[in-house]
Amino acid sequence: MPESHHDRPKQYDSIETFAFKADKLLPNNPELPAVLYRHALQDHPESAEQIFNDNGWRNSWVNGVFSYHHYHSNAHEVLGVMSGSASLQLGGDTGRKVEVSAGDVLVLPAGTAHKRLASSHDFRIAGAYPGGAAYNTRRATPDDFAAALPEIGQVPLPDSDPVYGKDGLLLRVWEGI
Repeated sequence: MPESHHDRPKQYDSIETFAFKADKLLPNNPELPAVLYRHALQDHPESAEQIFNDNGWRNSWVNGVFSYHHYHSNAHEVLGVMSGSASLQLGGDTGRKVEVSAGDVLVLPAGTAHKRLASSHDFRIAGAYPGGAAYNTRRATPDDFAAALPEIGQVPLPDSDPVYGKDGLLLRVWEGI
């Protein structure tokens, strides 16, 4: 079925990048910043999972965000808010609190800690991974931290932006680092 104009993501209304340093239990990513696309899917937030899959970010799911610090040391992750809103903590306790709502998309490089602080009752989010990577889930423990450090640097840059495809801004942001 041909793509209709209203199914396309909005162009970059607003993006924000966040870099986080490691703490004693959460590695974060020493090279790549998290990227937040504000309102990218505002006209069709319910299409987030399909858009990610169409752009090569697969192994997707729809649910929420854990209420404890966690991260994926072997894969980058995209999160697209399909409905509702939430307050997320990125980068651990000393990181940054970010408010997200339907249509916002957050790309987390491997190792970036995240957790849900609060959310509306209708909060739903889609997640996916470049090339359909099988991701791990690590927590804020010394053992996970030690195991994660060598893994994070081995995760390749994605082939495409999860929202905008091959010409997307994510690749320029991350390759320019």
